[in-house]
Amino acid sequence: MRSPFPGMDPYLEDPAFWPDFHHEFIGALRHEIKAVLPKNYEARLDERVALVEAVPADAKEILPDVAVLRRGEHSSALPASSGGLLIEPVSLLLFAEEEIRDVWIEIRRRPDRELVTVVEVLSPWNKMGAGRYEYLAKRRALGHQSVHLVELDLLVGGERVAAAQTLPNGDYFALVSRSDARPRGNVYGWTVRQELPSLPVPLADPDPDVIVTLQTAFAAAFERGDYGELIDYSQPPKAPLAESEFQWATEHARCGDR
Repeated sequence: MRSPFPGMDPYLEDPAFWPDFHHEFIGALRHEIKAVLPKNYEARLDERVALVEAVPADAKEILPDVAVLRRGEHSSALPASSGGLLIEPVSLLLFAEEEIRDVWIEIRRRPDRELVTVVEVLSPWNKMGAGRYEYLAKRRALGHQSVHLVELDLLVGGERVAAAQTLPNGDYFALVSRSDARPRGNVYGWTVRQELPSLPVPLADPDPDVIVTLQTAFAAAFERGDYGELIDYSQPPKAPLAESEFQWATEHARCGDR
């Protein structure tokens, strides 16, 4: 079953679906890139696995420093001093880690497998908190190398990282940063009502750009992930769209032709 949306499906921003879709889409995008690359180029997946501190969903709730409880038979309370209170410990989660898998596409030129272009599909981890600072550091490091950078931001939520200046209108963005044109780059913006665009992906001089059809990659990933059967389109989307777009998306999902 296909998505009811003409382009990006805002229901995929649900944490229940995004991690799986992220991997499906990167695989489909790599396939589309490989199909248009010259024979002396290759597109490979690379990844980094990191353990980061997990933030509980209720982390912002106000918790007491201590609790004063009645001492039970098997209590581990601190002994009371003369006239003092019996203080029971509260069992809290003090240390927790979760695994973050950061995956991207590298385009290399043979025969020496020179790195030419990095293609990033941003995840929520790249757009908030410590993960955003880590990604910005990686982005700056790439900016000082003779490597082109292509970034796709298919998430409405989180902080934008595409440019220091005001972005064009849109819900989703793509950035093409050519190594010989920095600090400037081209930013493409589109809305939830539009198809994903075709995007130029730069290669090494003197080879011309290749054109990659993002909509084809999206359709392939959506079909392989079977998201049309899994998503409940009778509910509003999780993506924090502007009010007018949110209403349109909610109504379109309920009556859209799939």
